[in-house]
Amino acid sequence: MEASHIQATGSALFGKKGRSIPCSSPSIVAHRCRNQSFSKILAVMAPSRSPQRPTSTTGSVKHAMTMTEKILARASEKTKLEPGENIWVNVDVLMTHDVCGPGTIGIFKREFGENAKVWDREKIVIIPDHYIFTRDERANRNVDILRDFCLEQNIKYFYDIKDLGNFKANPDYKGVCHVALAQEGHCRPGEVLLGTDSHTCNAGAFGQFASGIGNTDAGFVMGTGKLLLKVPPTLRFIMDGEMPSFLLAKDLILQIIGEISVAGATYKSMEFVGSTVESLSMEERMTLCNMVVEAGGKNGVVPADETTFNYLEDKTSVEYQPMYSDENARFVHDYKFDVSKLEPLVAKPHSPDNRALARECRDVKIDRVYIGSCTGGKTEDFMAAAKIFLASGNKVKVPTFLVPATQKVWMDLYGLPVPGSGGKTCSQIFENAGCDTPTSPSCGACLGGPRDTYARMNEPQVCVSTTNRNFPGRMGHKEGQIYLASPYTAAASALTGFVTDPREFLQ
Repeated sequence: MEASHIQATGSALFGKKGRSIPCSSPSIVAHRCRNQSFSKILAVMAPSRSPQRPTSTTGSVKHAMTMTEKILARASEKTKLEPGENIWVNVDVLMTHDVCGPGTIGIFKREFGENAKVWDREKIVIIPDHYIFTRDERANRNVDILRDFCLEQNIKYFYDIKDLGNFKANPDYKGVCHVALAQEGHCRPGEVLLGTDSHTCNAGAFGQFASGIGNTDAGFVMGTGKLLLKVPPTLRFIMDGEMPSFLLAKDLILQIIGEISVAGATYKSMEFVGSTVESLSMEERMTLCNMVVEAGGKNGVVPADETTFNYLEDKTSVEYQPMYSDENARFVHDYKFDVSKLEPLVAKPHSPDNRALARECRDVKIDRVYIGSCTGGKTEDFMAAAKIFLASGNKVKVPTFLVPATQKVWMDLYGLPVPGSGGKTCSQIFENAGCDTPTSPSCGACLGGPRDTYARMNEPQVCVSTTNRNFPGRMGHKEGQIYLASPYTAAASALTGFVTDPREFLQ
């Protein structure tokens, strides 16, 4: 197959140091909604292009496709794809962790044989992160199973942990898989990344196809490097306007999920474009893509650009080829937002689409605040929370738990100065505000876990959390109430003891 058959308009090949052959990245032109902050529109046209463009920079586009379709076309060695087609895809990276890894390994051995070898020991990434810092014997055994298998198969990327009493004594241990995948250079534009975790869609922020799969599928990929996938149709979300200083990407994705519902993108790709998206950092783009699964999405994607390439510059030596949607690609719907008109949001119990303005929930008394997870436990998330605490200068009124996603994030909390703080770090600001000391990096209480998990909700309390799900029992107690929010809103709520709009401290 000739690569040019599926190369996207304005695509380029990126080499070992992230250097690119000069090219132009497509941009999307959208008309602002005059009467409201959201509207559904039938079509949004890309800017017109000169017909004299050299083929070498555009590729031979024989069939207009979306970015997701192009990535899957490359991976299935086809020149064109249609939504709904079933295709065999060559997988670039397979990720599993301590919760699903043992089951995946068991299926692999059952189907391929006790002495079978994985298809590629350098394309499997195994990351213990979920039930780590616990005395639960079954949870500890899961990590032992991963370790034995990785030694047996000589897996190159196994981020092990042995000393549970001091995570810093484990140089290979990273923490939350989705953030670690990005930090360790396993996320690359144009590739296919599958993982045994629903929030694997997080990696779509890098312009790649990334989706969660089950243990059975993962066991098959582990032995063959392939998987049968159905090509999803694509919804396009066009976000324009200047991002208000009191909003974060968490507010954007809560707005979208609240608009289309938890079933609104079922088995669809969600492509995020527009000037607001282009202005987001990589970590904020990760937040945006992380929660597409809460809308039922198969995957989420952000077109790769200079922000992406700069992030990857010192993280990977693997060549990658970005893909972009064609100008006349077909989208199921275009959804448009004028971000400048949005306000801070929360998702009330017990569903991520139970959207409300934070200011409308000012009378909701809370018992605790939780800042952490793959969605809200990155360095910039803690920087945002620190900004609120710094602006207030007051102490928190409820227990405030801080769970860094990875070792790198934990080190950033103690080493990076917060802008405008006079050199203070996040950890110093958190201590002054009376928060709990940042704990060992892991998924923590985001999904409950064993009863001795740090910050698990063992009582029917009300919590404002930067995590991604608020179903009954998600963080522990089945009668607990979880309000999903941005780090800004979470920190503001910690200071008042009620669900609080962060503008009270930022303006």
